[in-house]
Amino acid sequence: MKKDIYIYPAILTQYKNDIGITFPDLPGCVSNADNMDEAVKSAKEVLALHLFGMEEDNIEIPSPSSISKIKLDKNQIPLLVDVYMPLYREAIQNTSVKTTVTMPQWLKFLAEKNNINFSQVIQTALKQKLNING
Repeated sequence: MKKDIYIYPAILTQYKNDIGITFPDLPGCVSNADNMDEAVKSAKEVLALHLFGMEEDNIEIPSPSSISKIKLDKNQIPLLVDVYMPLYREAIQNTSVKTTVTMPQWLKFLAEKNNINFSQVIQTALKQKLNING
């Protein structure tokens, strides 16, 4: 079930040249940063992307562990990371992606000669074809 807000504990590990970020409850949800400010930002981004992927793949999202039960090494600190998913979902779903189209060479040449914006034309045509307003 999708939730609007998720809060998970992260472990920040201070290495010689950077900070590693892991989430004990979410294997594979990892990142790194150069400093603590970047680490907090990266932790939010990687958590949101990871959870979005799990939601899209219909993978059950585990309950978060209590931060007090996490075992830490000397070079580690815990961090509670919260993400407001509606903002991330919208941003991810509205990200532009590159796609390749095939057309006759003469048509491409003529469109370029007339300064046609291919992306805009294709988006408009697809919205029209799919009956999407806006």
